[in-house]
Amino acid sequence: MIPELRQPFNANYTPKKYEKFLRQLNRECGTKVEFRVSETPCFFPKPLLDTMARYGEELVHQLVDSPEYRVKSESSIPAAFNVPREDARPLFVQVDFGLIRDEAGQLHPRLVELQAFPSLYAYQPAVSRQYIQSYRLSPQLKLFFGMDEEGYAAMLRRAVVGDHDPKNVVLLEIDPQHQKTLPDFLLTERMCSIRTVDITQVVKQGRRLHYRQNGKLAPIERIYNRTIVDELVRKQVQLPFDYRDDLEVEWAGHPNWYFRISKFSIPFLQHECVPRTWFLDRLERVPDERENYVLKPLYSFAGAGIVFAPTDADLQGIPHSLRSQYILQERMHFTAVIETPHGPTQAEVRIMYIWLDKLTPVMGLVRMGRGKMMGVDHNRNLEWVGGSAALYL
Repeated sequence: MIPELRQPFNANYTPKKYEKFLRQLNRECGTKVEFRVSETPCFFPKPLLDTMARYGEELVHQLVDSPEYRVKSESSIPAAFNVPREDARPLFVQVDFGLIRDEAGQLHPRLVELQAFPSLYAYQPAVSRQYIQSYRLSPQLKLFFGMDEEGYAAMLRRAVVGDHDPKNVVLLEIDPQHQKTLPDFLLTERMCSIRTVDITQVVKQGRRLHYRQNGKLAPIERIYNRTIVDELVRKQVQLPFDYRDDLEVEWAGHPNWYFRISKFSIPFLQHECVPRTWFLDRLERVPDERENYVLKPLYSFAGAGIVFAPTDADLQGIPHSLRSQYILQERMHFTAVIETPHGPTQAEVRIMYIWLDKLTPVMGLVRMGRGKMMGVDHNRNLEWVGGSAALYL
């Protein structure tokens, strides 16, 4: 994207440098990073990142500031997972963009997805630092938007811990030691001085939750919520509490927002960066030229269930009772903008936000890929793809 940075990086790259980078990244994380990490960071013009950050803010405010959408999105929350005392706004938000190039050669962001759920807020600064250190890149390269690393760390601690003693704050996840996001959990523990707890090991007493520490029960006053409901359902996890319980606990990332701001939101959005999108049950006529459309379930894990160029059989195979749980979306043919030794590669950019006093974009995360799907699991056998960093001067 920035030739004066990209060309020297590619020319000076060696597999040994990449191996060193991975070793140092694993050491920094305190565990092996199990998902694929790209050989390269991505260098973006700051105005392009600023445009994506602004678009994301506009989209999120369009939803959160609308009382009408608040009412309509009630139906997105499954009854069994409707948590009481919902916050007025989400604490963590991610907005994903792909890039298209117009006839004049200008790049424009297009929405891929948005979600009100924490992403890799501790891991992403670590991997970005490691790219710069391991490859001896310019120390002038930046990751954070409008803040330095110290300011970012303070913001994240405030968001996760709030006004509580960190010993009463936990990161809650399903079997966290076996999640691919374990590096982020360990780095979060270090940054925020909190514990990571398996959701199945929580102990409920009355309206309070506890976790075991050194053989004793410690009260949980605030939960940094990393538990994905889809996974709970898919794995049929038996919980020691009910999400509908009126518990004496705060949520750092209230679970209801995971549903309210999600693929469910996209048909309601009106913005130049949003592809045309319909709920399947409200679509009067399925468009022709199916190769220009993609069928997506509203709630799925790691891209499961997505169908490109859906056929009549694909569409008719969805029972009428479930059609409201799918969207049909105009497919964006994103431009491959990162030059690599394996050819031009697409970059999907995630703008990460924290909403304390205001909705604040804090940094970018990148997924590089050359297939239909951009997730790291879908590019595992390729090179110069996978998780990356959005760096700028």
